[in-house]
Amino acid sequence: MHTVRDRIKLLNRIRRIRGQVAAIEGLLEQEADCEQVIQTLAACRGAMNGLMAEVLEDHIRFHVVSPEVEPESPQALAAEQLVDVVRSYLK
Repeated sequence: MHTVRDRIKLLNRIRRIRGQVAAIEGLLEQEADCEQVIQTLAACRGAMNGLMAEVLEDHIRFHVVSPEVEPESPQALAAEQLVDVVRSYLK
């Protein structure tokens, strides 16, 4: 449900990631400095982690805990804690 709602935004993000992967391929084909390759790899990894965090966060908020749950309920607070842990882990 949330991936359908945010479909355009998610597709735009994955297209940018595809461009970063293509840039890595180009750098390797050109035998670029390892510093450039590493920097581009790190940017790509960060973009993938950001996408993963966003999809996981929405999954937690829409499927693990119902959106109708009271924001101050123990379940909602636990879900927010889990979202914080996921975001920290994927940084």
